[in-house]
Amino acid sequence: MQQPSGLHPMIKSILKTVAFLALLFVMLYVGMNNPQSIDFHFPVAGTTAKAPLRASAALIYFGIFAVGVLGGTILATGSGGKRAAAAGKAK
Repeated sequence: MQQPSGLHPMIKSILKTVAFLALLFVMLYVGMNNPQSIDFHFPVAGTTAKAPLRASAALIYFGIFAVGVLGGTILATGSGGKRAAAAGKAK
């Protein structure tokens, strides 16, 4: 049996890190160029329908980005619950 080369996963990891750093740079750039305060309306949540959030544009952008990263991480690393466990036992 041949063992898989460790080079491929390392390159994949480096590319993911570079892509993530590029996203962080965009976030930093947006924050540096949007220091003014804005009103954030999100009526679906219910709390901002009557009184919108007033914060800097960069802070709101960061919050939305963080929620997206956390959601993506949860979806990408999720095991699938009972179906994944049943598939693992079948093997």
